[in-house]
Amino acid sequence: MPRRSEEFFGAVYGKLYKDFKTRLADSQSENELVKRIFIIDSTTISLFKAIMKCVGRKPLDGKSKGGIKVHTMLNAYEEVPQLIHFTDAATNDHTFLSKIKLQPHQIALFDRGYVDYQQYAKWTKSETYFVTRLKDNAVYEQLEEIDIPDNIPDNYIKDQKIQIKYKDEKGLEQLLVLRRVVYYDKDKDRIFEFLTNIMEMTAEQIALLYKMRWQIELLFKQLKQNFPLKYFLGDNENAIKIQIWCTLIANLLFTIIKKNIRKKISFSNLVSFARQHLFSYNKLSDLIEKIEKEWRKKYAQSTVTVATLFDG
Repeated sequence: MPRRSEEFFGAVYGKLYKDFKTRLADSQSENELVKRIFIIDSTTISLFKAIMKCVGRKPLDGKSKGGIKVHTMLNAYEEVPQLIHFTDAATNDHTFLSKIKLQPHQIALFDRGYVDYQQYAKWTKSETYFVTRLKDNAVYEQLEEIDIPDNIPDNYIKDQKIQIKYKDEKGLEQLLVLRRVVYYDKDKDRIFEFLTNIMEMTAEQIALLYKMRWQIELLFKQLKQNFPLKYFLGDNENAIKIQIWCTLIANLLFTIIKKNIRKKISFSNLVSFARQHLFSYNKLSDLIEKIEKEWRKKYAQSTVTVATLFDG
């Protein structure tokens, strides 16, 4: 029997996402701006052997471990990735941007690891927007100082229209006009420099947009805490990718279940509950609600008993 490709499991994930997409939107989905925001990031999963090229310095013992990078794009009004792509850990993040097809007036949020001025120029030309952070070594020329309104907090230090030189696909030098917003975070005592092609919003709105990027960090944390990916059942690239796809499929299904349960329950508690009742032939949502009713009934009875003792 031929080995099943990891692409099959990727197709299963895509089909499930498409079928249940309408159930994934959260309460913010009524906001038209949120619907247009897409968050981009990657997470690296270390492997026990050098199956895929790793990053960083070679260990002192000379034995390198492999690493797989999971690139994702998440709709801001959903909780699961819409687009997923695997590379070895040494692959530069910005290569993922070429696989993303955004529409005019949609907004991409990503960190400065994705710097790609050619892509920024293409998006600007097609009126597709982005918010990222300016690299520390970026070279630019100020074109215009944009006034910061008095009603904006004073930790917004600077708002500028800048010009950056870059080389296009033919190697010819080009100029790209962007916007630089400088923000001082008092709590962290850090300065953040945001780079964007959005000219209409205020400096505060730009910073708040970028803050939404942490939504994808919460997704990565959820995946790694509830579906440990430290040990793999297979020792080849295809098997490893299959296991990651299965993790993503499980995360998608639990997200859908959580949204359909009337009882408030944390994601980690839901996964733990399912793990403990794997051999129970019951609908998970019904089982959770049934157990809650029984617990409330017992709690009410114990309360009555205690009250009776005190009354006596």
